[in-house]
Amino acid sequence: MVERADINSVLSEIRNMRSQMTQHQRVENDQSVRGRVDGPSRPDQVQKTPGFSDMLTRAVDQVNDLSQTAGDLRTAYERGDPDVDITRVMIAAQKSSVSFDALTTVRNRVVQAYEDIMNMPV
Repeated sequence: MVERADINSVLSEIRNMRSQMTQHQRVENDQSVRGRVDGPSRPDQVQKTPGFSDMLTRAVDQVNDLSQTAGDLRTAYERGDPDVDITRVMIAAQKSSVSFDALTTVRNRVVQAYEDIMNMPV
């Protein structure tokens, strides 16, 4: 017999994720306010911003992790693992699909921007 996930547990998981996101945003806002209140940073405290290639590499790694997690959950469900229900499998698969679509869209736009720049007259 397959146990269905209770809708309340799914909703509580969504609420938990939302609260984590808002908490993270609050921390970032507090840090930006603190930086403005404390004054400008000293020259020896130069913050290195990540390059485009670093951000792209991190994004590809995150998409890959989501895909692997979805695959692992799918395999565990197919083997009959009692700790894995179909709801978790489907949510992981959708997360993987959405993140892959977003990454593909970003890649296509970067390629299009590169082609536009290369076609500009000099």
